[in-house]
Amino acid sequence: MLTGVAFGAFGAHALKPKLDGYAMDIFEKGVFYQFIHALGLMIAACVVQGRAMKWIYRSFTWGILFFSFSLYLLAIRQFLPEGVVQFVGPITPLGGVLFILGWIVFLKNAYTRNMYDYKENHNEKEQF
Repeated sequence: MLTGVAFGAFGAHALKPKLDGYAMDIFEKGVFYQFIHALGLMIAACVVQGRAMKWIYRSFTWGILFFSFSLYLLAIRQFLPEGVVQFVGPITPLGGVLFILGWIVFLKNAYTRNMYDYKENHNEKEQF
């Protein structure tokens, strides 16, 4: 969350006057996805445990690095040497796939946990 705030402030105050509207939209999209997945990590840390949390943590963290940071580089490509941005294009979708993987693990864990709780509560009611 800290880096999301820092990048958002940097974009709004330092980059906005220097970037065109399209580049600024790309930068803001990176900040948005970084915030969403940082928030997802915080929520997952409260409700998910064990191996599932490790998968979510890794997927979201690497997803932020690949997706959001590649968008940051694409947005400021006019200030970078020419060959730098060429490798970034294929990295962005990989970050998106990692986000999706993390959400699948999160939702599977939530569903499995709810089904377990339902069965446990349902069995207790039948015993009485």
